[in-house]
Amino acid sequence: MGTLDIKRGTKMQLAKDAAVGQEPVFNMLSTFNKELDESAFLVSIPMLDGKPLQADESQKFLFRYEEGEETRIIAGYVDDVIKEGIRRYWKIRRVTENRQFIKRIDVRMKVELPVKFMQDTWELNSQGEIEQESGETMDISNNGLAVYMNRWFEVGETCIFTLPRLGNASEGMPSREVVGVICWEREMPKGGPFRFVTGIQLRFANTDEKVKMQEYVAYVKKRYKL
Repeated sequence: MGTLDIKRGTKMQLAKDAAVGQEPVFNMLSTFNKELDESAFLVSIPMLDGKPLQADESQKFLFRYEEGEETRIIAGYVDDVIKEGIRRYWKIRRVTENRQFIKRIDVRMKVELPVKFMQDTWELNSQGEIEQESGETMDISNNGLAVYMNRWFEVGETCIFTLPRLGNASEGMPSREVVGVICWEREMPKGGPFRFVTGIQLRFANTDEKVKMQEYVAYVKKRYKL
């Protein structure tokens, strides 16, 4: 997961992890103390309703903090309560999720579109074809996607996504191939058609690619009246 480049005393907004499709509520405040190793760090115990929040080892928490012009989120579970002198800290065990949110004005629109995807290190199958898997978008924006899928990826892996053709030949949008980096991944409740939902941050080779994605998203908004 890599080391954390966070200064002691950095304020971190804290939220309980939300269900898929819901926004987490950052209604608590904590202070970063120090990193113990690449998988754990210490923070001050947050207060809720004037009382120290009780540790729940089964609850996943999100820690949001500013890094330059970006807002980052680290996910983790309370592993232990550590006493150092007269102070007590939560020992947080990190999970493979380190979301990066670039401040943006575009909004992710909830829409279900069928997509195909494959890793950028693709291989041909026995028929000499490229293996692509199927998924479905949960939301879409100019700079990212959230995709339902049945494949687990590690944070930081790169994939190629094919967005579907929309409309007809005379008025519509051709299919779009975009490259994205995995920012986070969560398991879905059992019984549904997909096992995971994955957050994707898009990468553009040039301005033309970025503009074409913006045009595609604008057409989605118009077509589905979002």
